Amino acid sequence: MSERPRNPIRTLAGRVRRPVPTSPTHPPVTAVVPRRGRDGASMVDSAIYVAGRRSASPATLSETFRGLREETGAVGWIGLYRPTQDELAALAAEFDLHELAVEDAIVAHQRPKLERYGDTLFVVLRAARYLDESEEVEFGEVHLFVGSDFVITVRHSEAPDLSAVRRRLESDPELLALGPEAVLYAILDRVVDGYVPVVRGLHNDIDEIETEVFRGDPAVSRRIYELSREVIEFERAVRPLATVIQSLSAGFEKYGTDEELRRYLRDVEDHLTQVREQVEGFRHLLRDILTVNATLVAQKQNEEMKTLTEASMDQNEEVKKISAWAAILFAPTLIGTVYGMNFDAMPELHWQFGYPFAIGLMGLVSVTLYGIFKKRRWI
Repeated sequence: MSERPRNPIRTLAGRVRRPVPTSPTHPPVTAVVPRRGRDGASMVDSAIYVAGRRSASPATLSETFRGLREETGAVGWIGLYRPTQDELAALAAEFDLHELAVEDAIVAHQRPKLERYGDTLFVVLRAARYLDESEEVEFGEVHLFVGSDFVITVRHSEAPDLSAVRRRLESDPELLALGPEAVLYAILDRVVDGYVPVVRGLHNDIDEIETEVFRGDPAVSRRIYELSREVIEFERAVRPLATVIQSLSAGFEKYGTDEELRRYLRDVEDHLTQVREQVEGFRHLLRDILTVNATLVAQKQNEEMKTLTEASMDQNEEVKKISAWAAILFAPTLIGTVYGMNFDAMPELHWQFGYPFAIGLMGLVSVTLYGIFKKRRWI
């Protein structure tokens, strides 16, 4: 098999990529991988572009490889959705992709990063979208292999919508003619623009939480915790992306990046900076809301404890009054009970002043007890 000529375009990915010779250890790819939809999907779309315009839409990977060999100055863009290990192995053999990058693309769950393997860039981006129905943030992941004449995108989620990116670029042939780095820029722009609705959704959630906090909703603490986790996860997707863009910017002069793409990338960086500042503000705001909520909960508990204490004190006062009157009434009853036993040996029973003495004793004890309880404010 003859070697495939490479497009002599200097890109962010590096210098002109040397052709990969065929050998017993690097055999040509002959397997045909069918195009499939999202229901079992691997190759969602594949196109060969010449001067910014689609010249072919191969149905299989092998047709794409053959078209790039036959077309001088062509750029290929292969879009994959959850590809199999065999499909990525075929791509790695054809485009000389590093095994570590291929392994990351298979495993997924990577942080946003940019790594250079020879003349090929490997970029990991984390997209996000806000789900209005569940009021949650769903995170996606896309991996890009960017060479001198090819772009391979590997998605592991529905976001971002790369079909919209492809339509946008195909509607602007002048931009697409700038090479693979134009595709990389457009995908970066799409990912960052997708953060804006997420920021709006999180902002609305925080506004609702503030209302619930001051309304005294008992379930608000759990919602604050869940939203804080989403904001932290969102920050993990956004923050490393700034390093990716800065690394790309650092290669502007070295790789002779087109001035128009430089402006586009700086615009993406500006938007990303705004998102980062808002996300950081959300994190601090949620922390403050959690503190306020804890203060309000503690204040409410203190008020409840105060109410319970006052009720207990009032109850104690009532108990004191009841006990005091019970003691006052008990003393005459005790005296009357003693003299009501009618024993013969009780001299007071036959005493002329026995009755007045008993009545007087009852009155004296009652008045004495009343005076004691009154002094102690039990009555």
